[in-house]
Amino acid sequence: MSGRLRRWGRVAVVDVTPLREAAGYRWLFAGMLFVQTGRQLVVVAVPFQVFEETGSTLAVGLLGLVQLIPLLAVALVGGALADAFDRRRLLVISQLILAATAVGLLWNSLLDKPHVWPLFVLVAINAGVSAIDAPARHAIVPGLVGRALLPSALALNQTLTNVAKAAVPALAGLLIATIGLPFTYGFQVLMFLIGAALIQRVPNIPVVGGGRKAGLSSIAEGLRYLKSRRVIQAALAIDLNAMVFGMPTALFPAMGTEVYGGDAFTVGLLYAAPGVGALLAALTSGWVPRIRRQGYAVILAVLGWGISITVFGFSGALVVGLGMLALAGAADVVSAIFRNSIIQLSVPDHLRGRLSSVHMAVAAGGPRLGDLEAGVVAAITSVRFSIISGGLACIVGASALARWAPELTRYHYDPASQEAPPDLSEDAGTL
Repeated sequence: MSGRLRRWGRVAVVDVTPLREAAGYRWLFAGMLFVQTGRQLVVVAVPFQVFEETGSTLAVGLLGLVQLIPLLAVALVGGALADAFDRRRLLVISQLILAATAVGLLWNSLLDKPHVWPLFVLVAINAGVSAIDAPARHAIVPGLVGRALLPSALALNQTLTNVAKAAVPALAGLLIATIGLPFTYGFQVLMFLIGAALIQRVPNIPVVGGGRKAGLSSIAEGLRYLKSRRVIQAALAIDLNAMVFGMPTALFPAMGTEVYGGDAFTVGLLYAAPGVGALLAALTSGWVPRIRRQGYAVILAVLGWGISITVFGFSGALVVGLGMLALAGAADVVSAIFRNSIIQLSVPDHLRGRLSSVHMAVAAGGPRLGDLEAGVVAAITSVRFSIISGGLACIVGASALARWAPELTRYHYDPASQEAPPDLSEDAGTL
């Protein structure tokens, strides 16, 4: 019995083999641990300071728009840079720029009367830098761990991200409450500098096939490749479908106070529940490397997301609603791991940065569009109808995409293969 339990534990707990066997990935993971801490400090500290200085929830809301615009504007350029230059160097430079913006936040917070406009400018710069950092970070991982360990490395990345999202905001609140904003921003500077120093230890891995000169022709080359690969189009589209129709976070305040009859704490629980589910799923993702039909797993995960959101819309009990949101968060992590694996392994190394940038743009823009969709439908109908219809639309959309692109359903992960899987469509289309 004990042997069986040990075997089950190895399958259930997140696989740390990439950390044991890939020294370069260890340095990257360690660096990103500090970087993610710095990023999550910004997520709490800047909105807190904006509200403290203005008393306006609208001003806080505008922070999201200010970040979305440069992120989308720089996304394709960031991908081209990641395929043209040393990806490690891009990552180090990105963290140093983030450290510089944190110094700006620190300087502003030390003024007798801090200004509001630098907060908007500096978070906009952060977002633009993220559009360069993320493609380089995603594109460098396959070269550090190899094909066989990539799903496990992606699961570890998800674990790191969700641990940071779950733990650091609380740490940020504690730091702000006890030692104040200036010291919190100073701590953030330190996190980015340590992250840059650790990432500098990552080995330099030249782009396989040679780098491409960054420019419009490079961006066009990436888009042409995407146009010819329907399995990648489907992987991106199924995520966009889930985020636009099945992402009702904008309705959590109304759901918590009006439907469940709770207060701000209830609303906070709704926001936290998907993150808790995501973290638990990431920590128990040791089974991920065993899955070969990764495209089928993506479809099932998105269907699971849609079903969970639909049941959440119908639920009258808070505990049921929280459980459904946690299941949705777990399904999202599973989908993210396999979608990333499909995209990274279906793309030649010299194009990974550009395709990663498209993926990042979808991941960043989808939730914002989802907030808009959910809010508009709720205003026209009701909160419950908006959530339920969105969940059902997510299910229908995922089913339609699986039918439109059977390449996604048939996608088979082969850890022993050294080649990117071929596109299975006879006449790959465009979205």
